[in-house]
Amino acid sequence: MSLLIVALLPDSYKHTAGMPIAGWVILILFVDVAHVYSTLYNTYFDKQRFARQRMLFIITPVACYVAGLLLYLAGGIVFWRALAYVAVFHFIRQQYGFMRLYARSDGGGKWSSVIDTLAIYSATIYPLIYWHCTPSRNFNWFVSDDFIIHEAGNVKQIALAAYLLILAAYATKELALFARQRHMNIPKNLVICGTCISWYFGIVYFNGDMAFTLLNVVSHGVPYMALVWSGLRKQGQGQTAKLPRKQVLSRRWYGVFLFLGSLVLFAYLEEGLWDGFIWREHMGVFRWFGCLPRIDSDILLALTVPLLSLPQSTHYVLDGFIWRKKYA
Repeated sequence: MSLLIVALLPDSYKHTAGMPIAGWVILILFVDVAHVYSTLYNTYFDKQRFARQRMLFIITPVACYVAGLLLYLAGGIVFWRALAYVAVFHFIRQQYGFMRLYARSDGGGKWSSVIDTLAIYSATIYPLIYWHCTPSRNFNWFVSDDFIIHEAGNVKQIALAAYLLILAAYATKELALFARQRHMNIPKNLVICGTCISWYFGIVYFNGDMAFTLLNVVSHGVPYMALVWSGLRKQGQGQTAKLPRKQVLSRRWYGVFLFLGSLVLFAYLEEGLWDGFIWREHMGVFRWFGCLPRIDSDILLALTVPLLSLPQSTHYVLDGFIWRKKYA
């Protein structure tokens, strides 16, 4: 669906850095930033889980802030570059996690699992290699120059050859499994194929900020929020009247609107603070925050930027723990 929308966009949004304000609000505010706050429902808003993993949930934001402060003191671009690469790692690992979630019942054996792993990683890593070897991209992850870009045509060719070989091996393996079992794992194949399509077209084929954001943010943020909501709903349905909040979110028809509304509210407040204190780029959306003073002092920026980015950095770190069985 995202690819179809991109195909229908004017060329000015497929191959340029331009993005309409409505697109920014929907994709960045309502999806990208909002999905970060869905982690709250798996961590700080879950009293039982917070009691079990109190130290992890307390130490993580403190450590993230201290690390961010030290990085920013070393240089603004050092901070943004580190955060960008942590975010990329988080995006890659999430796609792997989605794939493993649906690959449990495959029955293809060890080598099938290895090929699946190579396929999902190549679906994300090849476009990133292409990006790092192509200086002419019209988009960035957070800010300009946050990735280390260097023209390297030979590296791109080698990476492309490996990418195609892995995908061919994956397709051959899936066809062989289907011939033997007369069954195909459709959800797993949709995750792998969807990742290939969104990352390739968003980064390699198209060269526009709108196309990149639509294809990658939607494929990352929407499934994540759906997964959190699904888990929250199952938990709520298994609770007694002692936990009315979870029952309201899970059993009432308006629960999903309360869930999404809370995420959008948190996202709006965060982005309003960013725009008021730092960016000043979307004051038409965040006019209530126009009274905030713009921060220009290097020391104040070093103190403020890691603090404003704390929801993201904490989300990246905690997400590496909360989905593991031993931490569930």
